[in-house]
Amino acid sequence: MAAYGLYTHIRSNRRRSIALLIGLFVLVYVMVYAGALLAEALLADAPLDELLRAAAYDWIKALPFATIGAAIWIAIAYKFHQSMIDAITGGHVVTRNEEPRIYNLLENLCISRGIPMPALRIAEEAPLNAFATGLNEKQYSITVTRGLIDRLDDAEVEAVLGHELTHIRNGDVRMMVIAVIIAGVISFFGELVFRLFFRASFYRGRGGGGDRKGGAAIAIVIAISLIVLAWILSVVIRFSLSRKREYLADAGAVELTKNSDAMIAALRKIEGRGELPNATSAVMEMCVDNPRSGFTDLFATHPSIDARVKALIDYAGGHDPGPLALPEIAGPERSGEQQPHPSGPWGPMTGRQQGEPSGGPWSAPPDSPIPGPWGPRRP
Repeated sequence: MAAYGLYTHIRSNRRRSIALLIGLFVLVYVMVYAGALLAEALLADAPLDELLRAAAYDWIKALPFATIGAAIWIAIAYKFHQSMIDAITGGHVVTRNEEPRIYNLLENLCISRGIPMPALRIAEEAPLNAFATGLNEKQYSITVTRGLIDRLDDAEVEAVLGHELTHIRNGDVRMMVIAVIIAGVISFFGELVFRLFFRASFYRGRGGGGDRKGGAAIAIVIAISLIVLAWILSVVIRFSLSRKREYLADAGAVELTKNSDAMIAALRKIEGRGELPNATSAVMEMCVDNPRSGFTDLFATHPSIDARVKALIDYAGGHDPGPLALPEIAGPERSGEQQPHPSGPWGPMTGRQQGEPSGGPWSAPPDSPIPGPWGPRRP
């Protein structure tokens, strides 16, 4: 199940992505028409066919302005999207000297396949997750959380990095960023139209002209329905861009690392532990896992971990250890950083300060050659 060998599937995904992105642009113009129809309905209580014709005329006049506005939005996002994502997640660029372990793993993967190395970022967050961003080779970046670095071993981290590199190489990252940008335009236009509508309704109500009858009332219902439909479709389109891509990215990680067990173990460790506290839904859609459960799973952007693990076992071999329980880690987990230590019956525990497992009531007292009452400390 080598992702880089599935060129037919990759080309098919890219064609569908381009078609969906064109659909997103169409939705922007639907929003503009809905806004024009609302404006006409609020200005005059005319027959519906007259309002529809007037709205179409207004729509044609507004198209250049809507196009320019959307283009400016996209240009700003193109230039500053990484800065905005970093502001949300707390990500920052790291060098080899700062994070030699992760940097070397990423560099080795890139060298082995002749892939330009993206920037490496660390988000100082406890959840286990990672994501790639960027629109071209100069912008591509992989962000990994501190929790993932601390909880996963080298082979598992390498698998996650391979997953994100596959997203970059397959063009998934570019498409997702563009889709999020355009969906943001739709949300902006939708909110703007609704604000103008409610403000106009408020002033008309104060002036005694708030009751709309006949064609105007129907036009208002049509306009609001178009706005809601466009917003729902934009969300559905964003979701449809990422679900199947995760299977390809998992497979690409196995193809890069030749280690299906590492990818499976990484997914099991990340399972249920990836929700970034300050991240928007758009950022979570880019992550290795976007955890959802219950009703919200209907709108999940990623297949379930069980489904992804099953696909890896069926097509790439490997073994599923099942859901993995991880020990709780309290506080920041950075090497060399002093940690607060809970006290045991013989005083403070010092194991965590050196990156070792914490002691407990079954440990020997610190700095004491005498074992505890239940025998020597277990390794």
